[in-house]
This record gives sequence, structure tokens and C-alpha cells, in this order.
Amino acid sequence: MRFIILSHFCATWALVGLIWALQIVYLPLFAKVGKDDFSAYEANHSLLLPQVMGTLMVIELLTGAFLLIFPPGWIPSWVFALGMALLALIWAWGLLVQAPVQKRLARRFDPRDLSLLIQANWVRTFAWSARGLLMAWAMLRYAM
Repeated sequence: MRFIILSHFCATWALVGLIWALQIVYLPLFAKVGKDDFSAYEANHSLLLPQVMGTLMVIELLTGAFLLIFPPGWIPSWVFALGMALLALIWAWGLLVQAPVQKRLARRFDPRDLSLLIQANWVRTFAWSARGLLMAWAMLRYAM
């Protein structure tokens, strides 16, 4: 059980760091790629980023689901319920809001779509940050 909790905690915090790097550095730099090279750049981005981020997201989802179904006795189950609600928001927002914008950007660069992508990503940035803080609080409060 401790391995699953630790895996969940580490995956969540790796994603918190990654989403902040994307939000503050990586996504704004899309504007510097140039209109002519943007579609190829976005295609590579869409191919390579999921190899890191997607793997962590799957680990976070699977360990989170396990902890929701089989919560350890020393951490209240509401912690995992709230964490999974935030995770549902992150996944739904990514699939329903951000993925269509990224598909449009892969076809052709539009500064309005890039701005929308950056602004919309704040939802996931704050949700992952909240998850990270929730897990840190639970670990400090109940698991130490």
C-alpha cells in the first residue's frame, strides 16, 4: 500500500512540475516557432510530450483509482475522492477543451488558438497544483 501511495504522490508532483513548466515556459514559446514551421513543431510536440506526460498521467490515474477504491486506513477516503474529482477535471478539460485547439494548431498556426490554449491550460495547472497540495497535506498530516 505504501508503494502505491508513494507512486501516486510522486506521479502527481512530477506532473505539477511539468504542467508549470509547460504553462510558464513551453507553451508561450510556441509563439516564437514561426508560422511556417509551426505545424511540424506541433506535430512533434503532440508525438513526444505524451511519452513523458502520458505515462505519468496513467500512473497517477491508476494509483488514484486504486486508492479511491481501497483507501488506506490512515488517510481519510475523502482525500482520494477529492483528488480523483480534480483528476477527472484535468482529463476532461484536456480532452474536451485543449485537444481540439491543439488539433487546429497542428493544421495551421493561429495566434488566437495559441492564446486560447495557454489560457485554457491554467485550469489544468491549478487543478494539478491543488492535487499536489492535497496529497502533500495528506502525507504530512496522516502518513508521517
